[in-house]
Amino acid sequence: MSASVMSMELSQSLARTGVMPLYAVVGEEDYLRDQSVAVLRTAALGSAPDSGFNYDIFHGDDSSVEDVLACAAEIPVFAERRVVVYKSVEKVPAREGEKLLSYFAAPNDTTTLIVVGAKLDGRLKWTQALTKRAVTVNCAPLRDAQLSAWIRQEAAALSVRMHEDATQLLKEVGSESLYAVRRELEKLAAYVPSEQTVQSADVEALRGTESGASVFDLVNAIGTHDHGRALRILARNLENGEAPLRILGALVWQYRRLWKMKEQLKSGGREGEAARTLRMDPSRVRGFLAHFSDAQLTQAFRGFLETDSKLKGGSGSAPVRVMEDLLFRLCGQPSKQGLHAEQGGQAAPPVPRPSGSRPVSNVRTITRKR
Repeated sequence: MSASVMSMELSQSLARTGVMPLYAVVGEEDYLRDQSVAVLRTAALGSAPDSGFNYDIFHGDDSSVEDVLACAAEIPVFAERRVVVYKSVEKVPAREGEKLLSYFAAPNDTTTLIVVGAKLDGRLKWTQALTKRAVTVNCAPLRDAQLSAWIRQEAAALSVRMHEDATQLLKEVGSESLYAVRRELEKLAAYVPSEQTVQSADVEALRGTESGASVFDLVNAIGTHDHGRALRILARNLENGEAPLRILGALVWQYRRLWKMKEQLKSGGREGEAARTLRMDPSRVRGFLAHFSDAQLTQAFRGFLETDSKLKGGSGSAPVRVMEDLLFRLCGQPSKQGLHAEQGGQAAPPVPRPSGSRPVSNVRTITRKR
């Protein structure tokens, strides 16, 4: 029988039920997916050095279903159980996925098969069978209250004591990436003596002189036409070694979310749902979205298309100059290329209105490295 558990509650669930033969680890938050797989592996295999003999990973975009099934059918080596992880299953073609149906109906008792994906297409037979038979681990992005609890939990695991103001400041990072928050907590664990409580000033000190440098901060600066702040955030991320293409991908992802929220509100949606997605006070949602008109969003996606082409070799300009030019244009400031277009340069081709809110890549933040 199927069951569902939140990723943050997985350890407690395993303590009650033990390890099951089939799990579906699903959700857009990659840190939660990775942590859930790690928890399941430890629960099934322990932490012994030789546990790798019974641990295999496959990916939906470069592994055949037959290889996954053959591995799942194997007998564990000097152990009671083996673990097979099948990642990126959203990339598995529907016809290939149907080959999993017979296994889902009768999984191997000595194998724990962990099927991992950012999202499952509920229309497909094999995903329906998976969710019916498996224990589903929910790895959706955390809501505001959940994010606070998660930060406190991770801080405690690192023996870091957090003041509430510091927790609130870290939530700005968490709105874009839990991996980024984890990195900040690890820095705080090394920087702040264990007997002291982390203050907001400590968080700001380790993040740099600019208190916010996430994609949300950058879009905020753009929305208020603060090109100076936008350029400082760009410079800070480039100095930290972030690739211009990754920054661009983060911007595209955030703008898609903004467009989706605007469309939902136009269709009668409530501010509360948009506030949960953007992680802000509901009273601020409409004012924030008002900074981005449909015309500006259309122009922004045209700029993203041009910038992507230039960064991939379509321009002789340095990548930093290309990104600076994009920010000037997004902030409503004249740029050299914009002036060139006004003086007779060819206009960019129209960009189709984006559908959905998923990013063009898996980038969730500007500062994200693993």
